Amino acid sequence: MISVSDTFRNFFTTLGNCFTIPELRSRLFFTMVLLAVTRLVAIIPVPGLDGEILANAFQELRDKEAKAEGGPSLLGLYSLFTGGALERCGLASLGIMPYISATIILQLMTAVMPGLSKLAREEGGRTKIVQYGRYLTVLLCLGQGFVMAMGWENPEKVFQGLKLDGELVRDPGLWYRIQTMLMLTTGTLLLMWLGEQITERGVGNGVSLVITTGILARADQAIGEFWGMFFGDTATHGGFFAIMLLAMLLAVVAGVIAMTQAQRKIPVQYAQRTKGGKMYQGGSSFMPLRVNYAGVMPIIFAQAILMFPQAIFQFLAGVFTTGTFLNDAFSTLALKLNYGSPWFLVLEGLMILFFSYFWVATQFNERQIADDLKKYGGYIPGIRPGDATMNFLHHAMSRITLAGAIFLMVIAIIPTLLNNWMNIPFSVATFLGGTSVLISVGVMLDTMRQIESHLMMRHYDGFLGKGKVRGRS
Repeated sequence: MISVSDTFRNFFTTLGNCFTIPELRSRLFFTMVLLAVTRLVAIIPVPGLDGEILANAFQELRDKEAKAEGGPSLLGLYSLFTGGALERCGLASLGIMPYISATIILQLMTAVMPGLSKLAREEGGRTKIVQYGRYLTVLLCLGQGFVMAMGWENPEKVFQGLKLDGELVRDPGLWYRIQTMLMLTTGTLLLMWLGEQITERGVGNGVSLVITTGILARADQAIGEFWGMFFGDTATHGGFFAIMLLAMLLAVVAGVIAMTQAQRKIPVQYAQRTKGGKMYQGGSSFMPLRVNYAGVMPIIFAQAILMFPQAIFQFLAGVFTTGTFLNDAFSTLALKLNYGSPWFLVLEGLMILFFSYFWVATQFNERQIADDLKKYGGYIPGIRPGDATMNFLHHAMSRITLAGAIFLMVIAIIPTLLNNWMNIPFSVATFLGGTSVLISVGVMLDTMRQIESHLMMRHYDGFLGKGKVRGRS
């Protein structure tokens, strides 16, 4: 049995080995430098805006949430994913989300549009689709940037609970909106380019690392609030409760790691066959079906869609005179769909369940898998090739997707439950569960796998060499 001291010793030894390989060392330094540039883009303010005023308003909003005077806000959640750029009026206030949205839209369109599906299978087709994604990113950035510029002109009307002490926009007007729109678009395109450079010349998935860096940039604030909850002058909880929360954090991270790597191995047998005068020996293998096939996408979809109903109902309530029937009705609907309310949690859970199956239905093609198995002489023992194999894969994927969707539902509501039931500040609760933990853990695992591959090629032990999670090949 490996002791804790041996585990840490192996970890630091492996970490030291990373810097003994020239190529890996250069890739690591390149990645760290470019991630540092992304943080600079997040803190450089857009010209014509006073970011300090908005930052102070965000801090007051967080203080209210910490005192349970108001529930967690979607605005604060969006600011978390931009690494605080939104509340500082930074160039990266739109974050990398427009690029991700464009990529997701094209993936879904590829699954339902025959023309794009055919293009994806052609030589060089993937490159063209990536190029289309960049063009779509520009269009999304221009639209979202113009809307954000207008929102900054009247932030108190757009963002619920936000109170500004001063003028955020120094010189409002059409020129300000155009200038801000172009600045925000440039910031997102710069993040997109940096992410692609990290993927090509660095270590890990660049876009995912940009998101993770933005999330972890707020960790110091969460640690400060966590310390103040238990050990500060205004401590509200005991030390034993802190130990329980840390234990829960370890359990959540362990659960995310296990679910991220969990898979059902479907045995596949290949028959002996002859092709082109050559004899190919048969053999056995397995087909891995991931339990959490959709990853974090269902949560992102659900939260992105649920941002709009509350804002729409609030806008409609403001159209009618206060005290009238329609004003009261729309105000009530907006209140019931407030982030963290019971109705919001129910809708979020149902949408996570729906989008988990939707993602599998559009991305997992059991018909093509069955045809490929039949083409290459493979079959699942006990299952006839063709339609029977397709039905078996569909049934198996449907069952394990349910388990993955339920897990995502539980992880997604943990921050809200901690905030509502235990009065834990939302900035702290987001690091104990939810989207931030799923993204951070998943990206770290992927980055460690890539580093491990470089180490193993040069006969070094990798980070994941000991104590492998079951289901990992």
